[in-house]
Amino acid sequence: MKRILGIDYGDVRVGLAISDELGLTAQGLDTLIINGSDKKFIAGIRKIIDEYKVEEVVIGYPKNMDGSKSEKTNKVDELIPLIEKIGVSVHKWDERLTTVSAYKTMRELNISQKNKNKVADKFAATYILEGYLNSISHK
Repeated sequence: MKRILGIDYGDVRVGLAISDELGLTAQGLDTLIINGSDKKFIAGIRKIIDEYKVEEVVIGYPKNMDGSKSEKTNKVDELIPLIEKIGVSVHKWDERLTTVSAYKTMRELNISQKNKNKVADKFAATYILEGYLNSISHK
């Protein structure tokens, strides 16, 4: 079976999650620190794709709450062809409220404020990937 990589893109930090080989569960990976560098982003994504033999990527698509595109949505649109050049298919996933859900989970788990920034992106990427996996399992 194939593995799927979930991405929660941010200008500084990128949350990552990987599916199991059956495509049933999502597990958060270490956050990728890119500090605005597309080269660091693509190099980091390529490394994960090679390491886990990823065949598909699902990337959070950050629309505004009214469904319109944002500046970050346009950035994700620019990055998708760069990811596809690595040799994987890329799917957009509406990520509205994933960060809110991530922070809610962290509150419930009593994760300290100091550690929230370290894990928020990982949780958000996991929610993005879980949403996608649930959608394809019901087809």
